[in-house]
Amino acid sequence: MYTNRINPRLLSWLLLLLLGAAGGPAWAQRVVVRLDSAEQQALRLHPRLRQSAQEIEEQRALRRGSFSLRNPDFLFSAPTGERWAPGVVQTIDFPSVYRRQAQAAEAGISLAERGRDVNRATVRREVRAAYLNLQFAEAQIRQLTYQDSLFQALQTATERLFKAGEVTALQQVSTEAEARQVRNQLEQAAVDLQSAKRRLGLLLGQPTADLSAGTDLRQTGPDLARTGGALLAGLPVEDSAAVALSPTLAYSAQNVELSQSGISLVRARRTPALTVGYQNQGFAESPYKYRLQFGVSVPLYFWTYRSQLQAATARSGAARAQVQVQRLELGTQYQQRLSDTRKFSASLAYYEQTGLPQSTAIISQSQRLFRAGEISYLVLIQSLNQAFTIQNAYLTTIRDYSQALIELNYLRGQ
Repeated sequence: MYTNRINPRLLSWLLLLLLGAAGGPAWAQRVVVRLDSAEQQALRLHPRLRQSAQEIEEQRALRRGSFSLRNPDFLFSAPTGERWAPGVVQTIDFPSVYRRQAQAAEAGISLAERGRDVNRATVRREVRAAYLNLQFAEAQIRQLTYQDSLFQALQTATERLFKAGEVTALQQVSTEAEARQVRNQLEQAAVDLQSAKRRLGLLLGQPTADLSAGTDLRQTGPDLARTGGALLAGLPVEDSAAVALSPTLAYSAQNVELSQSGISLVRARRTPALTVGYQNQGFAESPYKYRLQFGVSVPLYFWTYRSQLQAATARSGAARAQVQVQRLELGTQYQQRLSDTRKFSASLAYYEQTGLPQSTAIISQSQRLFRAGEISYLVLIQSLNQAFTIQNAYLTTIRDYSQALIELNYLRGQ
């Protein structure tokens, strides 16, 4: 009959396994990337920023052409009906029109610059999230490699002991099932790691590079707890104050300024314009070869300007409503991310203070009790699974907490 007494051969297998696993997996030579350098490189190379630069250049070119005269009219007329006489007529808008056009162009430049700020913040968020995913994938590989090596050795030992009739079939099947499950998780984690490398590589302009994070995710837990705690302690109470520096909100507010400039421009164009020109005299023997013409262009078709003004006013109203919508959405997202941050902060504190020490104690004590024959083989596996579940949950908590902080800082314009 099977007893809880440890078999010497099984004990030797376990000792060799634990000694080998303690050394950790071997890593090939990789391109180590730090977060700050990754952000700087992405901001230099990302097409979003090149697009923003071209949009700003477009608006600056329009600003240079804000003093735009209407095309002159070259005329040929026959004042006496005997011959054709050449002439030219130029219409000049009221000075306020050119001033309003310049103001609208300046507002367009500011809007393009606010768009650049939005794209910069978006790129930083994408890089931080991609870097975090790479850290998490690497941490998972380390954790699951340790688990896989442990359960693979246990499976090998169990198969030999089963053939020798020293363990039951249930123990042999249970160990094999656990080993296959961990191996499957490791294979999935390897795919996730390649995907994380690819995603970060695309942002850095190195899609095929074998990237590696410069910091182990597990080591960031204590610093993350301090950083998150300090952030939560200093956050404003009101949503409007918290998201006041959001680049998305600044973009919407600048769009209101642009729409207001459009209203002023339409109103300025309702004023009369001055028409000047030269026309050849009718007779060659006339003492004045050319005669000067003056006139006024009257905005007679008032319904056209009224329609334009109504459209510009409606556009301004829509821009103002968009600011309110944006502020509401940002406030809602801020509250959600703030709630997530507090939740993960409490979870991280639990794992730091209680969960991880307990998992370490479970692994150590379960091995000691198993060697002493005080627990069964199945209890050993259950204890190890419980400890590994805690450690994996700790990594997930660090990732979720970091992601919540990334989103929270993005909403705050940080």
